[in-house]
Amino acid sequence: MSEIAFSPEITIDPSTALVLIDLQQGILGAPTVTPGPQILARGVQLADAFRAKGLPVVLVRVTFSADGGDLPPQRTLHTSPSGGAWPANFAEFPAELTTGEHDIVITKRQWGAFMGTELDLQLRRRGVTQIVLAGIATSIGVESTARAAWEHGYNLTFVEDATTDMSAESHLHSFTRIFPRLGEIGSTDAVISALGA
Repeated sequence: MSEIAFSPEITIDPSTALVLIDLQQGILGAPTVTPGPQILARGVQLADAFRAKGLPVVLVRVTFSADGGDLPPQRTLHTSPSGGAWPANFAEFPAELTTGEHDIVITKRQWGAFMGTELDLQLRRRGVTQIVLAGIATSIGVESTARAAWEHGYNLTFVEDATTDMSAESHLHSFTRIFPRLGEIGSTDAVISALGA
């Protein structure tokens, strides 16, 4: 597989939102290629930079009811834990990612952050035209959200070093095969620098 190609220049629309996928207690401890605490630290950097510019920060989390009634279909080759198996703090955001006064919190019940949520409504009401996307896991929640965002007509920027997966191969596939067809790719520093431009 080829190496990840970064966009030579990151463009930030005047109305851009940061969307962070599943940086929550129950997922940050998962065995990922880049450790969860490093991804969280970069997510915090991005969130602080967006808040400082008065731009929307969207914190997305995934959770399910105790009875498992809102779990996605389980007739798959690889199944997820059933309802009731989630720790009490599974969906809580860590203290470092304290929500800003105007942060938007979206709770999803599947991989992507658009299906069955008010994410598109909240972004459009704020006139958002671009999403800067990061989080866990690259090939699951991030990629599902990215595909839907592209289909909804948003410009996209992916923050490679603020995104990780349980599999290096899956992370690389998303960043070399899928994301270049959906938007720009940059680093945390590149996005923060573009925000200041």
